[in-house]
Amino acid sequence: MTKSTPTFYVFHGPDEFSCRAQLQTMRAQMGDPSTAELNTSILDGKTVAATDVLAAASAVPFLSTKRLVIVEGMLSWLTRKGAGKSGKEQLEVLVAGLPALPEFARVVFVEPETLPDSHPILKLAKTDPAGYHKLFDPPRDPVRWIMNQARQEYGAEIEPQAAAALASVVGEDLRAADSELAKLSAYVNHARPIGEADVALLTSYVAEADVFEMVDALGRRDGATAAQLLHRLLEDDDPLRLFGMIIRQFRLLILAREHLDAGGSANQIAQAIGVHDYVGKKLAQQVRAFSLEQLEQIYHYLLDTDLGIKTGKVDGILALDLLIAGITP
Repeated sequence: MTKSTPTFYVFHGPDEFSCRAQLQTMRAQMGDPSTAELNTSILDGKTVAATDVLAAASAVPFLSTKRLVIVEGMLSWLTRKGAGKSGKEQLEVLVAGLPALPEFARVVFVEPETLPDSHPILKLAKTDPAGYHKLFDPPRDPVRWIMNQARQEYGAEIEPQAAAALASVVGEDLRAADSELAKLSAYVNHARPIGEADVALLTSYVAEADVFEMVDALGRRDGATAAQLLHRLLEDDDPLRLFGMIIRQFRLLILAREHLDAGGSANQIAQAIGVHDYVGKKLAQQVRAFSLEQLEQIYHYLLDTDLGIKTGKVDGILALDLLIAGITP
């Protein structure tokens, strides 16, 4: 008989924040919190056996209609390089046992990376009536996601330019975006929409903007302005974190330069490399000042220096000063 509700689930993909929100919803649907915890198990997929997963899900729930079992990282672990015969046998147990779970069971396999379509359990979840699968990818439009999240979760409005500024700070980290939105919405307290000035005040947006300006100055070969901006950034940030921001900026410039050198349009940079239009426009302006060879040389210098700072072999401030001196006359 076909089950009316799935009894096993595969949640996979890099959008950890949305995945955890879905899991929280499932936990909330377990009913009375005093008994929900008694009927919820969280298992480490790297150590648990397939038979134990099935046994935990098949145990009759206590004063509840559901038994929830969350299994972290098991599916990728069983198909990793070196899993061998043991991994294959464990998968066979799951393939045989999951479709036969009782109606009250809810087994959720959680994977932080995207599983290949060929994975046996993902294939089973797609074809068996008792299965369900969902891919959690970061949103294609992080600015729209931020605006929706502000409205739905915090009852706040955020101006598009402010949302774009916040997206430039957090990138694809939705958990960080949500955390910043909580601060920003509390700060404006529903008195007005969240503006770009609020983002600048409460987040590291000012630092991100200064990094953009510093790279602009490097492109103009304006060493004095670049050095001034650098040392202003260093007043509020440690060299290692600043290096990370600068490395990210030059990595984006390399991607933009490769896109243009391949015949792509400047207007399509944002879509081609997966950033917001706001960032894409800035990159289109900056990248004109650099060849691909120059960008790659700078990028490799930054990576080597970053490693040197982390191992204590290089002074970060001196290395950044030398970078500016090397690019500008």
